[in-house]
Amino acid sequence: MSNQTSPSHDLEDWRPEDEKFWAATGKKIAYRNLWISIPALLCGFAVWGMWGIITVQMLNLGFPFTKEELFTLTAIAGISGATMRIPASFLIRLAGGRNTIFLTTAMLLAPALGTGIALQHPEWPLWAFQLLALWSGVGGGNFASSMSNISTFFPKKLQGTALGLNAGLGNFGVTTMQIVIPLVMTVSLFGALGGEAKVLVKDSGWIFGKIAAGTPTYIQNAGFAWLLSLIPLALLCWWGMNNLKTVSPATGNPAVAFAKITYLYSLAFVPSIAMLYLYLPAPTGLGLLNMWVAIPLDIIATLTVMKLAAFGTMKENVAKQFEIFRNKHTWAMTALYVVTFGSFIGFSMALPLAITVIFGFQHIPDAAGVMQHTLKNPNAPSALTYAWIGPFVGAAIRPLGGWISDKVGGSIVTQLISVVMVFASAAVGYVMMLAYQSATPEQYFGTFMGLFVLLFAASGIGNGSTFRSVGFIFDRAQAGPVLGWTSAVAAYGAFIAPVLIGQQIKAGTPQYAFYGFAVFYALCLVLNWWFYLRAKAYVKNP
Repeated sequence: MSNQTSPSHDLEDWRPEDEKFWAATGKKIAYRNLWISIPALLCGFAVWGMWGIITVQMLNLGFPFTKEELFTLTAIAGISGATMRIPASFLIRLAGGRNTIFLTTAMLLAPALGTGIALQHPEWPLWAFQLLALWSGVGGGNFASSMSNISTFFPKKLQGTALGLNAGLGNFGVTTMQIVIPLVMTVSLFGALGGEAKVLVKDSGWIFGKIAAGTPTYIQNAGFAWLLSLIPLALLCWWGMNNLKTVSPATGNPAVAFAKITYLYSLAFVPSIAMLYLYLPAPTGLGLLNMWVAIPLDIIATLTVMKLAAFGTMKENVAKQFEIFRNKHTWAMTALYVVTFGSFIGFSMALPLAITVIFGFQHIPDAAGVMQHTLKNPNAPSALTYAWIGPFVGAAIRPLGGWISDKVGGSIVTQLISVVMVFASAAVGYVMMLAYQSATPEQYFGTFMGLFVLLFAASGIGNGSTFRSVGFIFDRAQAGPVLGWTSAVAAYGAFIAPVLIGQQIKAGTPQYAFYGFAVFYALCLVLNWWFYLRAKAYVKNP
C-alpha cells in the first residue's frame, strides 16, 4: 500500500511511468523535490566557483601570495569538485535522495564559514586557503547527486525538461556568484560580527563599474554571505524532500545514511590530495605530472579506492553501480557530455582570463619584430563587466534544450549544437589570433564576445539534450549513476580549458586551443551520428 499520504519522507511506492499514479500523486511530489533541489544546487555551484573571484580580489588587496600560488586555489577547487562527483554519482542509491541532498547542502557551510574566517587573516599560510578550496569541491560534487536524484522522480517523457530545469537554473550559481561576491564585499553585511574592512591596493572591477584603490573591502563576505541561504536551504531539504525506497531500498536510518555519505566523500579526498601533490608545482607539490596524466590517474584512483574500501551492503551496492562501465552507451554519453557541460564550465572559468590577457594589453612588435604583450591597453574591456554574460546565457537556455529534446529527440539536438560549436570554436580561435597580433585588440572584442556567447548558448542547449538522452537510453536504476559519472568527467573541463588556453596564450598561439576544441567537437559529432542517428543506430534518436 502506498504511503504517499503519510508524514513519512520515505516513499515505498513510486511509479512515475504510470499515468494515473503520476497525475494523482507523483507529479506534485516530484516537482516539490525539484523546486527545492534547484536553489540547493545553485548554492553548490556558487561555493565551488567562488575562488575564481576571491583570488582576483586577494591579489587586489595585496595578500602575500604570487599569481601562481593563487592559481593553485582555483585549480584545487576545480579538480576537487570534479573528483567529488564520482562518489556523489553513487550516493542516491546508497543513502537516499533526501538524506544526500540535505547533508551535502549542509556540508557547504564548512567551506563558506571557513573561507570567511581565513580571508580575515592574510598572514595565514597558503595551505590554509588551499584546504578550504579543496573542501569547496563538495559544491561541485553536489551536481552529480542532485541530477541523479531528480532523474528518479520523473517519467522518461519529462526527463529532458526536469533535468534541464535542475541543471540550468542550478548553473546560475556561476553567474550568481560572479555578481553577488563583488557586491557583498563592498558593504558591512554582518556589522561588527563580520570583521573589519581591508583596503584595496589596486583598482577592482565588476559588472556595475570600477572600484577604486583605497576602497574599504569586506572580502570575508565572499564566504560568510552564503550562510544566509545555506542554513534555510538545508532545513528545507530535510523537511521537504523525499527518499524513494524503490531506488534506495537499503539506506538505513538517517545516521547510517549520513555515515555512508561522509565515508565515501572522505575516501575521494585521498586520491585528490595525492594527485594534486604530484601535479602542482613547488612549493605546494612536486610538479611531476602533466595534466593529461594527472586527471586520468585521479579518476582511476578514486574509483579504485571506492571499490576496495566499500564494505557490507555498501560493497554490494557499489558493485551494482559499477555495472554502468560495461555499457558502451556510458562511454558515448560521457564524451557527448564533455562537449556540452565540459565546455560550459571550462569556458566559464577561462573567459575572464582570455578577456584580460588578450584584450587588456596592446600587442606591438619590438625593433626585432618580436611581438610584445606587456603594454596595458587604455581601452581594455573589463573582464568582470562581461565575463558573466556567457555563463548566464548558457544556464538560461539549458531548460529550453531539455524541452526541445523532449519534443524532437535528444540526439538530433545534440547533433545540431555540435555543428554550431565546431564552427564557433574555430571562429573564436581565429578572432583571438587577430586580436593577439593587434595594437588595438578592442576592435575585435564585440565579435569575440558574440562568438563566445554563441558557444555558451549551444553548450547550454546541449546540456539539456544529452541528459534527456541518458534518461531515455538507461533504465531507472542506471540512469542516475550514469548522469553522475558523465557529469564528473565533464567537470574536469573547469580545469582543462583554462590550463590549455593559458598555455597557448603564453606560447603566443591562443587560436590553437580553440582549433583543438573544434576538432574534438567534430569527432563527437561523428560519434553521436554513429550511435544514435544513422540508419542502424544502437538507439534511434534518444
